[in-house]
Amino acid sequence: MKRMQISTVVFLFATICALPVAVGSESWVVDTQDEWQQGIAETTNVEVKDGVVSPTGEKATLQSTVRRFEKKQSAQSIVFEQSSLWQNWRPIANLGPSNLADAPVLLSLGPANYWMFGRYSAAKRRGANAKTQPKFQAQTATLDGFDIPLKTTPFANQFDAPGGLKPRLGGYHAWQSRDMVNWVHHGPVTENFSRWVTSAEHIDGKTLIYYDFPNDQDPHVYVDEDLTDGLPGENKGKAVDDPSHGSDAGFIRDLDGNVHVIFENWDPIDASKRSWDSPLAGHAVSPNGVDGFIIQSPAVDNRTKPTGEIRTYKHPHWVKEDPKNYKTSIAEYEVHTPEQEAYGDWASICIGGRYYLFGDYDPVGGHSMSACWFTSPSIDQPFTFCDHIGKGHPDPDVCFAEGKFYLATQMKTDYVSDGPWVESVETRVGVDTTGDGNVDVWSDWMEVREAYDYTPGFSKQVAKEPASVDLSELPEGFGFQFEVRLTDTTENKSKPMLDKISISFR
Repeated sequence: MKRMQISTVVFLFATICALPVAVGSESWVVDTQDEWQQGIAETTNVEVKDGVVSPTGEKATLQSTVRRFEKKQSAQSIVFEQSSLWQNWRPIANLGPSNLADAPVLLSLGPANYWMFGRYSAAKRRGANAKTQPKFQAQTATLDGFDIPLKTTPFANQFDAPGGLKPRLGGYHAWQSRDMVNWVHHGPVTENFSRWVTSAEHIDGKTLIYYDFPNDQDPHVYVDEDLTDGLPGENKGKAVDDPSHGSDAGFIRDLDGNVHVIFENWDPIDASKRSWDSPLAGHAVSPNGVDGFIIQSPAVDNRTKPTGEIRTYKHPHWVKEDPKNYKTSIAEYEVHTPEQEAYGDWASICIGGRYYLFGDYDPVGGHSMSACWFTSPSIDQPFTFCDHIGKGHPDPDVCFAEGKFYLATQMKTDYVSDGPWVESVETRVGVDTTGDGNVDVWSDWMEVREAYDYTPGFSKQVAKEPASVDLSELPEGFGFQFEVRLTDTTENKSKPMLDKISISFR
Protein backbone atom coordinates (compact mmCIF):
# COMPACT_ATOMS: atom_id res chain seq x y z
CA MET A 1 0.00 0.00 0.00
CA LYS A 2 1.33 3.41 -0.97
CA ARG A 3 2.24 5.76 1.85
CA MET A 4 0.70 9.22 1.99
CA GLN A 5 2.99 12.16 1.23
CA ILE A 6 3.92 14.43 4.12
CA SER A 7 2.19 17.78 3.72
CA THR A 8 4.11 21.03 3.76
CA VAL A 9 2.77 21.97 7.19
CA VAL A 10 3.77 18.57 8.59
CA PHE A 11 7.26 18.97 7.11
CA LEU A 12 7.65 22.40 8.66
CA PHE A 13 6.46 21.18 12.05
CA ALA A 14 8.78 18.16 11.86
CA THR A 15 11.67 20.59 11.38
CA ILE A 16 10.51 22.62 14.38
CA CYS A 17 10.11 19.45 16.50
CA ALA A 18 13.68 18.49 15.69
CA LEU A 19 14.80 21.54 17.67
CA PRO A 20 15.38 21.15 21.42
CA VAL A 21 12.52 22.07 23.75
CA ALA A 22 12.78 23.53 27.22
CA VAL A 23 13.71 21.30 30.13
CA GLY A 24 10.83 20.48 32.47
CA SER A 25 8.29 19.22 29.94
CA GLU A 26 6.16 16.63 31.72
CA SER A 27 4.18 15.26 28.80
CA TRP A 28 3.86 15.16 25.05
CA VAL A 29 0.22 15.37 24.05
CA VAL A 30 -1.21 14.90 20.56
CA ASP A 31 -4.89 15.80 20.72
CA THR A 32 -6.18 18.59 18.48
CA GLN A 33 -6.48 18.57 14.70
CA ASP A 34 -3.39 20.78 14.38
CA GLU A 35 -1.38 18.64 16.81
CA TRP A 36 -2.21 15.50 14.87
CA GLN A 37 -1.46 17.00 11.49
CA GLN A 38 1.80 18.57 12.66
CA GLY A 39 2.96 15.71 14.86
CA ILE A 40 2.65 12.93 12.27
CA ALA A 41 5.64 12.22 10.03
CA GLU A 42 4.32 9.31 7.96
CA THR A 43 1.02 7.46 7.62
CA THR A 44 -0.56 4.65 5.66
CA ASN A 45 -4.35 4.40 5.22
CA VAL A 46 -4.99 7.14 7.78
CA GLU A 47 -7.47 10.03 7.84
CA VAL A 48 -7.18 12.89 10.33
CA LYS A 49 -10.49 14.70 10.79
CA ASP A 50 -11.90 16.79 13.64
CA GLY A 51 -8.98 15.87 15.87
CA VAL A 52 -9.46 12.10 15.42
CA VAL A 53 -7.23 9.64 13.57
CA SER A 54 -9.19 6.94 11.70
CA PRO A 55 -8.06 4.02 9.55
CA THR A 56 -9.35 4.17 5.97
CA GLY A 57 -8.78 0.44 5.48
CA GLU A 58 -8.62 -2.70 7.55
CA LYS A 59 -5.04 -1.85 8.55
CA ALA A 60 -3.34 1.50 9.04
CA THR A 61 -0.06 2.81 10.41
CA LEU A 62 1.35 6.12 11.58
CA GLN A 63 4.72 7.38 12.72
CA SER A 64 5.21 10.53 14.73
CA THR A 65 7.91 13.13 14.44
CA VAL A 66 10.79 13.02 16.94
CA ARG A 67 10.19 15.05 20.07
CA ARG A 68 13.53 16.45 21.31
CA PHE A 69 14.72 17.78 24.69
CA GLU A 70 17.74 19.86 25.77
CA LYS A 71 18.64 17.35 28.47
CA LYS A 72 17.96 13.67 28.75
CA GLN A 73 14.46 12.65 29.79
CA SER A 74 13.00 9.38 31.03
CA ALA A 75 9.72 8.28 29.48
CA GLN A 76 7.20 6.90 31.96
CA SER A 77 4.14 5.83 29.95
CA ILE A 78 2.19 6.30 26.75
CA VAL A 79 -1.62 6.54 27.03
CA PHE A 80 -4.17 6.22 24.22
CA GLU A 81 -7.70 7.59 24.15
CA GLN A 82 -10.17 6.62 21.44
CA SER A 83 -13.21 8.36 20.02
CA SER A 84 -16.24 8.39 22.35
CA LEU A 85 -18.69 7.34 19.60
CA TRP A 86 -19.03 3.81 21.05
CA GLN A 87 -20.16 2.06 17.88
CA ASN A 88 -18.82 -1.30 19.05
CA TRP A 89 -22.17 -3.10 19.52
CA ARG A 90 -23.11 -6.64 18.45
CA PRO A 91 -26.70 -7.94 18.13
CA ILE A 92 -27.79 -10.75 20.44
CA ALA A 93 -31.04 -12.50 21.36
CA ASN A 94 -33.26 -10.60 23.79
CA LEU A 95 -31.87 -10.50 27.30
CA GLY A 96 -33.57 -11.74 30.41
CA PRO A 97 -36.62 -13.89 31.06
CA SER A 98 -38.64 -14.84 27.98
CA ASN A 99 -41.86 -13.68 29.68
CA LEU A 100 -40.58 -10.25 30.72
CA ALA A 101 -42.84 -7.62 29.16
CA ASP A 102 -42.90 -3.84 28.72
CA ALA A 103 -39.80 -1.64 28.88
CA PRO A 104 -36.86 -3.53 30.44
CA VAL A 105 -34.99 -1.95 33.36
CA LEU A 106 -31.47 -3.16 34.24
CA LEU A 107 -29.49 -2.78 37.46
CA SER A 108 -26.00 -4.14 38.12
CA LEU A 109 -25.11 -4.35 41.80
CA GLY A 110 -21.63 -5.77 41.34
CA PRO A 111 -20.06 -9.05 40.22
CA ALA A 112 -22.61 -11.84 39.72
CA ASN A 113 -25.45 -9.70 41.06
CA TYR A 114 -27.56 -8.50 38.15
CA TRP A 115 -31.20 -7.47 38.18
CA MET A 116 -33.84 -6.99 35.53
CA PHE A 117 -37.28 -5.47 36.05
CA GLY A 118 -40.34 -5.73 33.83
CA ARG A 119 -43.99 -6.70 33.67
CA TYR A 120 -44.68 -10.40 34.31
CA SER A 121 -46.34 -12.05 31.32
CA ALA A 122 -48.04 -15.41 31.75
CA ALA A 123 -47.76 -16.11 28.02
CA LYS A 124 -48.63 -19.68 27.03
CA ARG A 125 -45.98 -21.93 25.59
CA ARG A 126 -45.88 -21.75 21.83
CA GLY A 127 -46.03 -24.67 19.43
CA ALA A 128 -48.47 -26.71 17.45
CA ASN A 129 -49.09 -29.12 20.29
CA ALA A 130 -49.36 -26.53 23.06
CA LYS A 131 -53.04 -27.30 23.70
CA THR A 132 -52.34 -30.99 24.16
CA GLN A 133 -49.43 -30.56 26.56
CA PRO A 134 -50.18 -31.36 30.21
CA LYS A 135 -50.35 -28.57 32.73
CA PHE A 136 -46.90 -27.57 33.92
CA GLN A 137 -45.90 -29.00 37.27
CA ALA A 138 -43.18 -27.08 39.09
CA GLN A 139 -40.30 -29.10 40.51
CA THR A 140 -37.73 -28.31 43.17
CA ALA A 141 -34.55 -26.93 41.61
CA THR A 142 -31.06 -25.74 42.49
CA LEU A 143 -28.95 -23.10 40.77
CA ASP A 144 -25.33 -22.10 41.31
CA GLY A 145 -25.06 -18.95 43.38
CA PHE A 146 -28.48 -19.25 45.01
CA ASP A 147 -28.93 -20.88 48.44
CA ILE A 148 -32.70 -20.33 48.62
CA PRO A 149 -35.55 -22.71 47.67
CA LEU A 150 -36.23 -22.59 43.93
CA LYS A 151 -38.89 -24.00 41.64
CA THR A 152 -38.75 -24.68 37.94
CA THR A 153 -41.01 -22.67 35.61
CA PRO A 154 -42.37 -23.23 32.11
CA PHE A 155 -39.94 -20.56 30.89
CA ALA A 156 -36.42 -21.42 29.78
CA ASN A 157 -33.58 -20.50 32.16
CA GLN A 158 -36.03 -19.10 34.71
CA PHE A 159 -36.76 -20.19 38.28
CA ASP A 160 -39.20 -19.03 40.93
CA ALA A 161 -37.89 -18.00 44.35
CA PRO A 162 -40.35 -17.80 47.28
CA GLY A 163 -41.05 -14.14 46.50
CA GLY A 164 -41.87 -15.06 42.91
CA LEU A 165 -44.74 -17.27 44.11
CA LYS A 166 -46.55 -14.38 45.79
CA PRO A 167 -49.60 -12.77 44.10
CA ARG A 168 -48.97 -10.55 41.11
CA LEU A 169 -49.99 -6.93 41.60
CA GLY A 170 -50.16 -5.71 37.99
CA GLY A 171 -46.87 -3.83 38.08
CA TYR A 172 -43.20 -4.63 37.58
CA HIS A 173 -41.45 -7.75 38.85
CA ALA A 174 -37.81 -8.42 39.75
CA TRP A 175 -35.52 -11.10 38.31
CA GLN A 176 -31.97 -11.76 39.49
CA SER A 177 -29.06 -13.40 37.68
CA ARG A 178 -25.49 -14.44 38.46
CA ASP A 179 -24.46 -14.87 34.83
CA MET A 180 -26.92 -12.90 32.60
CA VAL A 181 -28.25 -16.28 31.35
CA ASN A 182 -30.25 -17.89 34.18
CA TRP A 183 -32.83 -15.77 36.00
CA VAL A 184 -34.50 -16.14 39.38
CA HIS A 185 -37.94 -14.54 39.71
CA HIS A 186 -38.45 -12.71 43.02
CA GLY A 187 -41.93 -11.29 42.40
CA PRO A 188 -43.56 -7.83 42.42
CA VAL A 189 -41.74 -4.57 43.11
CA THR A 190 -44.52 -2.16 42.04
CA GLU A 191 -48.30 -2.19 41.77
CA ASN A 192 -50.82 -1.72 38.97
CA PHE A 193 -51.08 2.06 39.35
CA SER A 194 -47.26 2.24 39.39
CA ARG A 195 -46.70 0.02 36.38
CA TRP A 196 -45.00 2.70 34.26
CA VAL A 197 -41.51 1.93 35.61
CA THR A 198 -38.71 3.80 33.83
CA SER A 199 -35.50 3.37 35.83
CA ALA A 200 -33.81 2.07 38.98
CA GLU A 201 -30.83 3.00 41.15
CA HIS A 202 -29.21 1.55 44.25
CA ILE A 203 -27.97 3.56 47.23
CA ASP A 204 -26.54 2.19 50.48
CA GLY A 205 -28.32 -1.15 50.29
CA LYS A 206 -31.66 0.26 49.14
CA THR A 207 -33.07 0.08 45.63
CA LEU A 208 -34.89 3.10 44.22
CA ILE A 209 -37.46 2.10 41.62
CA TYR A 210 -38.83 5.02 39.62
CA TYR A 211 -42.19 5.09 37.86
CA ASP A 212 -44.28 7.71 36.08
CA PHE A 213 -47.63 8.61 37.56
CA PRO A 214 -49.70 9.17 35.60
CA ASN A 215 -48.01 7.84 32.48
CA ASP A 216 -45.57 10.36 30.97
CA GLN A 217 -45.74 12.68 33.94
CA ASP A 218 -43.74 13.28 37.11
CA PRO A 219 -41.38 10.50 38.25
CA HIS A 220 -42.36 8.84 41.55
CA VAL A 221 -40.23 6.42 43.57
CA TYR A 222 -40.32 3.30 45.72
CA VAL A 223 -37.51 2.65 48.18
CA ASP A 224 -37.11 -1.12 48.43
CA GLU A 225 -34.87 -2.66 51.11
CA ASP A 226 -35.49 -6.25 50.00
CA LEU A 227 -35.98 -7.07 46.32
CA THR A 228 -36.47 -10.75 47.16
CA ASP A 229 -39.58 -10.59 49.37
CA GLY A 230 -42.14 -10.38 46.56
CA LEU A 231 -43.53 -7.10 47.91
CA PRO A 232 -43.14 -3.48 46.76
CA GLY A 233 -40.99 -1.28 48.97
CA GLU A 234 -42.04 1.98 50.58
CA ASN A 235 -43.79 4.26 48.10
CA LYS A 236 -42.32 7.72 48.63
CA GLY A 237 -44.58 9.32 46.03
CA LYS A 238 -43.48 12.11 43.70
CA ALA A 239 -39.72 12.46 43.41
CA VAL A 240 -39.36 15.06 40.66
CA ASP A 241 -41.70 18.04 40.30
CA ASP A 242 -41.24 18.61 36.58
CA PRO A 243 -43.19 21.60 35.20
CA SER A 244 -43.15 20.17 31.66
CA HIS A 245 -45.10 17.29 30.17
CA GLY A 246 -43.28 14.06 29.37
CA SER A 247 -41.04 11.93 31.56
CA ASP A 248 -39.79 8.37 30.73
CA ALA A 249 -36.86 9.36 32.89
CA GLY A 250 -33.49 7.74 33.53
CA PHE A 251 -31.69 8.11 36.87
CA ILE A 252 -27.98 7.85 37.69
CA ARG A 253 -25.94 8.56 40.82
CA ASP A 254 -22.63 10.36 40.38
CA LEU A 255 -19.47 9.58 42.34
CA ASP A 256 -20.24 12.41 44.78
CA GLY A 257 -23.50 10.67 45.70
CA ASN A 258 -25.89 13.05 43.96
CA VAL A 259 -28.67 11.53 41.86
CA HIS A 260 -29.33 12.94 38.40
CA VAL A 261 -32.42 12.45 36.29
CA ILE A 262 -32.72 12.94 32.54
CA PHE A 263 -36.34 13.32 31.41
CA GLU A 264 -38.33 14.13 28.30
CA ASN A 265 -39.57 17.70 27.91
CA TRP A 266 -42.43 17.93 25.43
CA ASP A 267 -42.71 21.74 25.36
CA PRO A 268 -41.40 22.08 21.76
CA ILE A 269 -43.22 19.23 20.00
CA ASP A 270 -46.50 17.40 19.47
CA ALA A 271 -45.29 14.29 21.26
CA SER A 272 -48.40 12.33 20.26
CA LYS A 273 -47.18 12.37 16.66
CA ARG A 274 -43.54 11.66 17.45
CA SER A 275 -43.55 8.40 19.44
CA TRP A 276 -44.07 10.39 22.66
CA ASP A 277 -40.50 11.69 22.38
CA SER A 278 -38.87 15.11 22.07
CA PRO A 279 -35.77 16.98 20.85
CA LEU A 280 -35.44 18.38 24.38
CA ALA A 281 -34.26 16.41 27.44
CA GLY A 282 -34.42 17.99 30.88
CA HIS A 283 -31.96 17.46 33.71
CA ALA A 284 -32.45 17.68 37.47
CA VAL A 285 -30.28 16.71 40.45
CA SER A 286 -31.03 15.63 44.04
CA PRO A 287 -28.83 14.82 47.05
CA ASN A 288 -30.71 11.58 47.78
CA GLY A 289 -32.73 10.56 44.71
CA VAL A 290 -36.00 10.67 46.64
CA ASP A 291 -36.81 14.38 46.74
CA GLY A 292 -35.25 17.80 46.48
CA PHE A 293 -34.59 17.61 42.74
CA ILE A 294 -33.50 20.96 41.27
CA ILE A 295 -33.93 21.60 37.54
CA GLN A 296 -30.67 22.20 35.63
CA SER A 297 -29.82 23.19 32.06
CA PRO A 298 -31.08 20.70 29.43
CA ALA A 299 -29.00 17.60 28.83
CA VAL A 300 -30.07 17.41 25.17
CA ASP A 301 -31.38 20.38 23.23
CA ASN A 302 -31.78 19.80 19.50
CA ARG A 303 -34.75 22.11 19.01
CA THR A 304 -35.16 23.89 15.69
CA LYS A 305 -36.49 27.44 15.31
CA PRO A 306 -39.50 28.37 17.51
CA THR A 307 -42.39 29.99 15.68
CA GLY A 308 -44.36 31.40 18.62
CA GLU A 309 -47.43 29.42 17.53
CA ILE A 310 -49.03 27.36 20.32
CA ARG A 311 -51.00 24.21 19.54
CA THR A 312 -52.41 21.33 21.58
CA TYR A 313 -52.57 17.55 21.64
CA LYS A 314 -54.20 14.96 23.90
CA HIS A 315 -52.68 12.27 26.10
CA PRO A 316 -54.79 9.12 26.70
CA HIS A 317 -53.83 8.48 30.34
CA TRP A 318 -53.55 11.62 32.47
CA VAL A 319 -57.14 12.20 33.62
CA LYS A 320 -57.95 8.50 33.47
CA GLU A 321 -55.12 7.52 35.82
CA ASP A 322 -54.90 10.56 38.11
CA PRO A 323 -58.15 12.56 38.03
CA LYS A 324 -57.31 14.12 41.40
CA ASN A 325 -54.35 16.03 39.99
CA TYR A 326 -55.16 16.19 36.27
CA LYS A 327 -58.41 17.83 35.20
CA THR A 328 -57.47 17.71 31.53
CA SER A 329 -55.43 15.51 29.24
CA ILE A 330 -54.82 18.37 26.82
CA ALA A 331 -51.25 19.65 26.55
CA GLU A 332 -49.84 22.71 24.82
CA TYR A 333 -46.63 22.93 22.81
CA GLU A 334 -44.86 25.53 20.71
CA VAL A 335 -44.50 24.76 17.02
CA HIS A 336 -40.90 24.61 15.79
CA THR A 337 -39.62 24.53 12.22
CA PRO A 338 -38.19 22.70 10.36
CA GLU A 339 -39.15 19.22 11.56
CA GLN A 340 -37.27 18.07 14.64
CA GLU A 341 -35.66 14.80 15.58
CA ALA A 342 -37.11 13.24 18.72
CA TYR A 343 -35.54 11.19 21.51
CA GLY A 344 -36.72 9.78 24.83
CA ASP A 345 -37.12 6.88 27.26
CA TRP A 346 -33.75 7.80 28.68
CA ALA A 347 -31.22 5.48 30.34
CA SER A 348 -27.70 6.38 31.45
CA ILE A 349 -24.30 4.96 32.35
CA CYS A 350 -20.91 6.49 33.13
CA ILE A 351 -17.56 4.98 32.10
CA GLY A 352 -14.43 6.45 33.62
CA GLY A 353 -16.09 9.82 34.09
CA ARG A 354 -17.67 10.00 30.61
CA TYR A 355 -21.46 9.84 30.56
CA TYR A 356 -23.66 8.16 27.97
CA LEU A 357 -27.41 8.53 27.44
CA PHE A 358 -29.34 5.83 25.59
CA GLY A 359 -32.87 6.34 24.32
CA ASP A 360 -35.46 6.23 21.56
CA TYR A 361 -34.59 7.77 18.22
CA ASP A 362 -37.42 9.04 16.01
CA PRO A 363 -35.69 10.83 13.09
CA VAL A 364 -37.13 13.36 10.69
CA GLY A 365 -38.74 12.08 7.53
CA GLY A 366 -39.78 8.44 7.59
CA HIS A 367 -39.78 8.08 11.40
CA SER A 368 -38.24 4.61 11.39
CA MET A 369 -37.39 4.27 15.08
CA SER A 370 -34.23 2.81 16.60
CA ALA A 371 -32.10 3.05 19.74
CA CYS A 372 -29.66 5.96 19.93
CA TRP A 373 -27.04 7.23 22.32
CA PHE A 374 -25.46 10.55 23.28
CA THR A 375 -22.30 11.35 25.24
CA SER A 376 -20.76 14.07 27.39
CA PRO A 377 -17.54 14.39 29.41
CA SER A 378 -19.70 15.59 32.32
CA ILE A 379 -23.28 15.04 33.46
CA ASP A 380 -23.50 18.83 33.82
CA GLN A 381 -22.54 19.57 30.20
CA PRO A 382 -24.67 19.21 27.04
CA PHE A 383 -24.75 15.78 25.44
CA THR A 384 -23.93 15.25 21.76
CA PHE A 385 -25.41 12.62 19.44
CA CYS A 386 -23.24 9.56 18.72
CA ASP A 387 -25.15 7.03 16.62
CA HIS A 388 -28.19 4.73 16.49
CA ILE A 389 -28.82 1.03 16.04
CA GLY A 390 -31.64 -1.45 15.44
CA LYS A 391 -35.21 -1.05 14.29
CA GLY A 392 -38.33 -0.52 16.39
CA HIS A 393 -39.46 1.33 19.52
CA PRO A 394 -36.62 0.47 21.94
CA ASP A 395 -37.36 1.91 25.44
CA PRO A 396 -33.78 0.83 26.22
CA ASP A 397 -31.70 0.35 29.33
CA VAL A 398 -27.98 -0.32 29.71
CA CYS A 399 -25.73 -1.97 32.30
CA PHE A 400 -22.26 -3.39 32.90
CA ALA A 401 -22.18 -7.10 33.73
CA GLU A 402 -19.84 -10.06 33.27
CA GLY A 403 -17.16 -7.71 31.93
CA LYS A 404 -19.38 -6.47 29.11
CA PHE A 405 -22.01 -3.81 28.44
CA TYR A 406 -25.57 -4.90 27.71
CA LEU A 407 -28.23 -2.85 25.94
CA ALA A 408 -31.73 -4.24 26.53
CA THR A 409 -34.65 -3.03 24.42
CA GLN A 410 -38.24 -3.74 23.46
CA MET A 411 -37.04 -4.45 19.93
CA LYS A 412 -36.55 -7.96 18.54
CA THR A 413 -32.81 -7.65 19.11
CA ASP A 414 -30.70 -6.63 22.08
CA TYR A 415 -27.02 -5.74 21.97
CA VAL A 416 -23.73 -6.40 23.75
CA SER A 417 -20.42 -4.52 23.64
CA ASP A 418 -16.95 -5.00 25.07
CA GLY A 419 -16.96 -1.24 25.67
CA PRO A 420 -16.19 1.96 23.78
CA TRP A 421 -12.64 0.76 23.05
CA VAL A 422 -12.29 -0.80 19.59
CA GLU A 423 -9.59 -3.33 18.64
CA SER A 424 -6.83 -3.33 17.70
CA VAL A 425 -4.16 -0.76 18.60
CA GLU A 426 -0.46 -1.64 18.75
CA THR A 427 2.39 0.72 19.54
CA ARG A 428 6.09 1.00 20.09
CA VAL A 429 8.20 3.93 21.32
CA GLY A 430 11.71 4.84 20.22
CA VAL A 431 14.45 6.79 22.01
CA ASP A 432 17.20 9.00 20.62
CA THR A 433 19.96 8.31 23.16
CA THR A 434 22.74 10.32 21.46
CA GLY A 435 20.96 13.56 20.58
CA ASP A 436 21.51 13.31 16.81
CA GLY A 437 17.77 13.33 16.03
CA ASN A 438 17.59 9.64 15.13
CA VAL A 439 16.04 6.82 17.16
CA ASP A 440 18.62 4.37 18.53
CA VAL A 441 16.45 2.09 20.69
CA TRP A 442 12.88 0.86 20.12
CA SER A 443 10.58 -0.85 22.57
CA ASP A 444 8.84 -4.05 21.52
CA TRP A 445 5.50 -3.78 19.75
CA MET A 446 2.72 -3.94 22.36
CA GLU A 447 -1.06 -4.08 22.05
CA VAL A 448 -2.96 -1.59 24.20
CA ARG A 449 -6.59 -1.57 25.28
CA GLU A 450 -8.88 -0.13 27.91
CA ALA A 451 -10.24 -2.29 30.73
CA TYR A 452 -13.48 -1.81 32.68
CA ASP A 453 -14.62 -2.86 36.12
CA TYR A 454 -17.33 -2.36 38.71
CA THR A 455 -17.17 0.62 41.05
CA PRO A 456 -18.05 -0.64 44.56
CA GLY A 457 -21.19 1.01 45.88
CA PHE A 458 -22.30 2.33 42.48
CA SER A 459 -24.51 0.52 39.98
CA LYS A 460 -24.00 2.76 36.94
CA GLN A 461 -20.49 4.14 37.47
CA VAL A 462 -18.03 1.89 35.62
CA ALA A 463 -14.32 2.24 36.37
CA LYS A 464 -11.95 2.49 33.42
CA GLU A 465 -8.29 1.50 33.26
CA PRO A 466 -6.70 3.58 30.48
CA ALA A 467 -5.04 2.00 27.47
CA SER A 468 -1.44 2.56 28.44
CA VAL A 469 2.05 1.07 28.25
CA ASP A 470 4.78 1.38 30.89
CA LEU A 471 7.88 2.92 29.29
CA SER A 472 10.04 3.17 32.40
CA GLU A 473 12.38 0.40 31.18
CA LEU A 474 13.42 2.45 28.16
CA PRO A 475 16.77 4.26 28.41
CA GLU A 476 16.91 8.01 28.93
CA GLY A 477 17.15 10.05 25.79
CA PHE A 478 17.20 13.43 24.11
CA GLY A 479 14.29 12.56 21.80
CA PHE A 480 11.29 10.27 21.53
CA GLN A 481 9.10 8.95 18.73
CA PHE A 482 6.11 6.62 18.59
CA GLU A 483 4.61 4.37 15.97
CA VAL A 484 1.07 2.97 15.90
CA ARG A 485 -0.57 0.11 14.02
CA LEU A 486 -4.37 0.10 13.77
CA THR A 487 -6.35 -2.99 12.75
CA ASP A 488 -10.13 -3.05 12.38
CA THR A 489 -11.07 -6.45 13.84
CA THR A 490 -14.83 -5.87 14.21
CA GLU A 491 -17.62 -6.92 11.89
CA ASN A 492 -19.73 -3.86 12.72
CA LYS A 493 -19.21 -0.24 11.67
CA SER A 494 -16.86 0.52 14.56
CA LYS A 495 -13.13 0.94 13.96
CA PRO A 496 -10.18 1.98 16.14
CA MET A 497 -10.28 5.79 16.07
CA LEU A 498 -7.61 7.60 18.08
CA ASP A 499 -8.60 10.82 19.80
CA LYS A 500 -5.53 11.52 21.93
CA ILE A 501 -2.04 10.17 22.68
CA SER A 502 -0.06 11.29 25.72
CA ILE A 503 3.53 10.42 26.68
CA SER A 504 4.60 11.39 30.18
CA PHE A 505 8.20 12.02 31.23
CA ARG A 506 9.99 12.13 34.53
